[in-house]
Amino acid sequence: MKVGGSYIFGIFFVYVLIGLGIAQALQFFGAPHFMAKVGASILIILGGINLINEFFPEFPIKLKIPAGAHKKMAVLMEKGSAPAGFLLGALVGFSEFPCTGGPYLMILGYLHDRGAVYLKGILYLLLYNFIFVVPLIVALLLASNRTLLVKIRHWQKSKTVRIHFWSGLAMVVLGVIIFLL
Repeated sequence: MKVGGSYIFGIFFVYVLIGLGIAQALQFFGAPHFMAKVGASILIILGGINLINEFFPEFPIKLKIPAGAHKKMAVLMEKGSAPAGFLLGALVGFSEFPCTGGPYLMILGYLHDRGAVYLKGILYLLLYNFIFVVPLIVALLLASNRTLLVKIRHWQKSKTVRIHFWSGLAMVVLGVIIFLL
């Protein structure tokens, strides 16, 4: 639990730093609605990749951590300490940002366009990132129960294809809606 919590905090910490950096860049460039359009474009591209993978499984671009990396990460987590968990979480945060950054860019663009006061913007940024890691916290709590974990893995394997299809479709639709606004 301690190593897993450190891992989650590493992801949270990196995302906050990325968000602060992007927010500073928006302040510098001052481009209204620009980040919303960038985020919408990324959503459409990533959603399209999910849909392509659904219909053409041999498509070379996949939006997931390679299966071989899962085992290596698990070994590191088992042997690692809390600082190692934090570093691994930070590394995963940097690595997964290109896949999950579309909605994040839209939120940051929205906060910028709304002229969120600095402190209020930081609070929203912290809240967004907390919500982002809540599923990881739930997964960590569930993972502490081995019997339940086996049942969840079995369910996940049987539903993965539908999850990728529907999430890809939702991303494309959301991206198109943002462009139309």
